[in-house]
Amino acid sequence: MPIVLNGTDGITQADQFNSDSTFGFKNRIINGAMMIDQRNAGASITNDTTNTQFPVDRFGIWGQVASKYTAQQNAGSVTPPAGFTNYLGITSSSAYTPLGANDLYMVAQQIEGFNTADLNWGTANAKTVTLSFWVRSSGLTYPATFGGSLQNSAVNRSYPFAYTISAANTWEQKSITIPGDISGTWVGATNGIGIRVWFALGVGTNYSGTAGAVAGWAGADYRSVTSATNVLATNGATLYITGVQLEVGSTATSFDYRPYTTELQLCQRYFQTYGYGIGSPNEVPLGTGYYFTSVEAIVLAYFSVTMRTKPTYSSATVTNGYRYSRPGASTTINSLPYYGTSSQSIAFFGDINVPVAGSAGNAVVIIAEQPGARVNFSAEL
Repeated sequence: MPIVLNGTDGITQADQFNSDSTFGFKNRIINGAMMIDQRNAGASITNDTTNTQFPVDRFGIWGQVASKYTAQQNAGSVTPPAGFTNYLGITSSSAYTPLGANDLYMVAQQIEGFNTADLNWGTANAKTVTLSFWVRSSGLTYPATFGGSLQNSAVNRSYPFAYTISAANTWEQKSITIPGDISGTWVGATNGIGIRVWFALGVGTNYSGTAGAVAGWAGADYRSVTSATNVLATNGATLYITGVQLEVGSTATSFDYRPYTTELQLCQRYFQTYGYGIGSPNEVPLGTGYYFTSVEAIVLAYFSVTMRTKPTYSSATVTNGYRYSRPGASTTINSLPYYGTSSQSIAFFGDINVPVAGSAGNAVVIIAEQPGARVNFSAEL
């Protein structure tokens, strides 16, 4: 057992620990305290049907029908539980009932295989894990049963779990111990999806199963438990969550508080954004390069951290939002042409459309200089 040495009590026994959950990367969830929100800066977003959206980094939302709920960092200005400064808030926007059999309204984090391979799931040496989190709800009948699940990448191995919220408007900590799956196919040490962690808002019968604590692991695609509460059935109902932790062992230990910079860099492996107002000053240089003819220029930029894979690129179109600048001249443009990306860098490329003619060898810089001028790079799982 661990010990503590102090000048008053001498040697005393400390809290329970085990080597797997105490040293190194204890919490396999990234941004479990909901601190990082690169995309929205705390603004509310509404679910749609075509894209996974991220109200905070690494936690995605979606649903079959658009505009059924909103999601926001620190929605409703509720005081977080002790030890936390942020949470993810879900608010129902309608009275959506009954659920269709194939309906899926979810919050999820998909954990990279490099961060789960040591669990040895799919083998006789599979390790037990514990999922813990803080939740709060309002607008429903309590006590209320909620659901979620852990799944493999192929969504054909599932461990549905249930938890109960006892009272409205009260933060409650929940803990679910999950035996490692000794069957099925699980992604090893790769940059693919190692484990999917689902929190259900409203899930149809075709994706709901018996809780794993009763039935064990199932060879099916289950995202929740049968008869779980449908948060979307009540207009204005809420579900708030923070302090999400997935760790090795059969006991939930104290939350793994990582330095803010570390947590941000972990998030930036999956998403990075650059543009006006991100940092100081408001005008932000995006990259530097050179003219290799009088009308052709290439500008290179390097990511803050190496991304999980070659990211997709998007940029906002803003009137006079970006500026090409070279010695002695500059001009504004509305959008950025780009040549390509790798997991470490991007190249912006301009030909005769570059408004500022230069000479071969002239240096050039691209600057985001208007509100909304931003470029995004996503390598989400």
